[in-house]
Amino acid sequence: MPADLGSPVKIAVVGAGYVGLANAVLLAQHNQVVVLDVDSSRVDQINTKQSTVADAEIEAFLAEKELDITATLDRQSAYHGASFVVV
Repeated sequence: MPADLGSPVKIAVVGAGYVGLANAVLLAQHNQVVVLDVDSSRVDQINTKQSTVADAEIEAFLAEKELDITATLDRQSAYHGASFVVV
């Protein structure tokens, strides 16, 4: 558990569907977020700031906000150093 929860932490979010991506986008405003998914096209979409779901707010956040969000297919890199894992 991080000593100072006011500081940004690394959070792994499993799944880039509607619930996972919505949580990831919200958390990435103030934390480092790594989204883990099994679908390489979803990973590519997130890494190019495109939504994997049809949602105007998620699309706007990805396009306009400064988010610390990346996506990967690699479980080890997603979990390594993560303070929290959201499933």
